[in-house]
Amino acid sequence: MRNDASDTGWLRPALFVVLAVTVFRLVMLGFDRTDLFVDETQYWLWGQRLDFGYYSKPPLIGWVIGLVTRLASDAPFWVRMPGTLFHAATALILAALAARIAGRAAAIWTAALYVTLPFVGVGTVMISTDTIMAPFFALALLFFWRCGEDRRPVFALAAGAAIGAAFMAKYAAIYFLIGAGLAMIAVPGRRIGWGNAALMVLAFAVVISPNVVWNLTHKLATVEHTMDNVGWVRGGAGLNFGSMAEFFGSQFGVFGPVAMVALLVGYFRKGADARALALLSVPPLIAVTVQALLGKAYANWAVAAYFAGTVLAVLVLPRWGRWLALAFNLIVTVTIPVLTVLAPSPVVNGKPLLNRYLGREELSTRILALAQADGVPVYADDRDILADLFYTGRDSGVTIYAPRNEGRPRNYYEQTFPLPEGFDGRILVLRREPLDCGAGAMPPAGILATSGVWSDRQIIPYVVDGGCLAARP
Repeated sequence: MRNDASDTGWLRPALFVVLAVTVFRLVMLGFDRTDLFVDETQYWLWGQRLDFGYYSKPPLIGWVIGLVTRLASDAPFWVRMPGTLFHAATALILAALAARIAGRAAAIWTAALYVTLPFVGVGTVMISTDTIMAPFFALALLFFWRCGEDRRPVFALAAGAAIGAAFMAKYAAIYFLIGAGLAMIAVPGRRIGWGNAALMVLAFAVVISPNVVWNLTHKLATVEHTMDNVGWVRGGAGLNFGSMAEFFGSQFGVFGPVAMVALLVGYFRKGADARALALLSVPPLIAVTVQALLGKAYANWAVAAYFAGTVLAVLVLPRWGRWLALAFNLIVTVTIPVLTVLAPSPVVNGKPLLNRYLGREELSTRILALAQADGVPVYADDRDILADLFYTGRDSGVTIYAPRNEGRPRNYYEQTFPLPEGFDGRILVLRREPLDCGAGAMPPAGILATSGVWSDRQIIPYVVDGGCLAARP
């Protein structure tokens, strides 16, 4: 039920908190010394080649990055900048939901806790599909709640359109429909009526239809990749309790230990609002925990649980608990961007702490220089190398090729930039082992001294005739 007594007056203080954190993050992002990660450079490339779908993800992240980089530049700051703004917007939307449920104080605390959550901090220094999904998922929650209050069709349509947009960022948005269905069954106040439910699903279907059509005309590429990630769908399931424990334990880092304990308590809290929020939150956490048991699961795969989950955690936490959660979150909020500015320091066990985010541009620059010196295109079979080559070499004039696979492409680069069939010109080939074209090992074309993520990986360049690759992937 809507709280009419105290659901106003929250916006200004919530906006102040969110704006302060956002400005801090944007300033620090301007001094970030890490390279774009392999996924980020891939998303950037999608933004240069707009489509209704891509090999591994739906298209919205490419559209967003493409829009921003066209208006600004291709610098890493602008590729990553939308992450900070999208999470800021999500915090305010969730605050609006909390205001309707529990009033002014809950709204302010929801904004403060969400914008400082650990996974939000990571999502503001490294853009991801979770980040692009976030505000649309939050909007769907808000509109669904509004529809339960007065059953106005406009809110059903808005909820469906919002979750459709979230789905166009990441397929995990489908958990909303599961949670909404459970909430409508179990909580009378969340029953929006059959007509509104149909309108919500219809709006969702209309918004996602371009991606559905794209998949149907591209051999279900994104769906196939999603099934690859599930793992046990392809190779059979086993019971891996260690994997399940590791995933579940990681959620205390993703959501924060205090907030996570509060959320778990909230799942058993009585009351219609708490029960509805729990049902809107728990499906992804259960589903991904089971996935971890049967195969493997990455820590961020259950992020969809934490939009409704943030509001529920705020309702559960006493005042001192909210301050404790915020204190932990603020430490993370400050630490993450500071580490990106200090990189390559600090060094742990002889390597930079952020080693995997360093050295990518350096390697690409050296490879491109070799290719330009010989006037040849580049061929690589490593997705990490290809991803950064396309980004770093965007203005180099160097053509870049991936392997041509006879079966299903293994990644976006093999799908979109395969070596032309019958190519027989000279080409710079990157290998991790010696290359033999039939007359013994070929001499390397140079030395690629590397640092960062490549410091302990051998990458050998060879300039050969295309025929040398004819029988090779």
